[in-house]
Amino acid sequence: MSAGVTAHARIVAAADGSLPLLRGEGPLALRRTRAAGPYAQVTVVGAMSGPLGGDRLRLTAEVAPGAALRVDSAAATVALPGLGGEPADYDVTLTVGEGGELRWLPEPLIAAAGSDLRTTTRVDLAAGARLVLREQLVLGRAAEAPGRLASRLVVRHAGRPLLDQELSFGGGQGAPGWDGGAVLGGHRAVGQLLVVDPVFEDKSAEARVLSETAVLTPLAGPAALVTAVAQDALALGRQLAEGATHLGV
Repeated sequence: MSAGVTAHARIVAAADGSLPLLRGEGPLALRRTRAAGPYAQVTVVGAMSGPLGGDRLRLTAEVAPGAALRVDSAAATVALPGLGGEPADYDVTLTVGEGGELRWLPEPLIAAAGSDLRTTTRVDLAAGARLVLREQLVLGRAAEAPGRLASRLVVRHAGRPLLDQELSFGGGQGAPGWDGGAVLGGHRAVGQLLVVDPVFEDKSAEARVLSETAVLTPLAGPAALVTAVAQDALALGRQLAEGATHLGV
């Protein structure tokens, strides 16, 4: 039996700007913070170290039709090894109703040496929903070997698949060739920015090379994806920010 923590944090945002449900649990503490514009804002605060090996963490956010929610985090999330050598699971489920908008902008996830984390993000968007989702993965802390990290992102729009991809990095049983030229090419940080917006139904985003290691690509749907690799989290953040500027977000 796992000796890790099991926790489920939940957010529900209503169209009137209220948060009918805001419940943290375990290492996932949730705080309502001040946001500009029409958004209710929630910041995820680490209440304890985690995810650790053996942990089973869930974070669910539901944006009601017409509501606007922005979620960020107070600091980077650091995956650490547990005592028993078990992997940790961190699952995120996001639902956005018709005319709703979600900006999911956490700080980087760092896979520390010896850690083993499997993270899955599932997004279900109504036809008229908007989404800005940023993911930043960093392999190891400074001058440290990377842990093992597997990340899957599954997005459905109007009941249809929009994006389904999985990345696997790190030592041990990590996917073969993860550090080769076809994947990271020696870089230590990888990230993406996904933007789903009805405006792309009339005019798709323009494909663009942002740098030697970053590209903006229109998707088959009202969406665009920026993907990048970099030497560290700071450089990665700059590339994703440039992509956000081109996409007007």
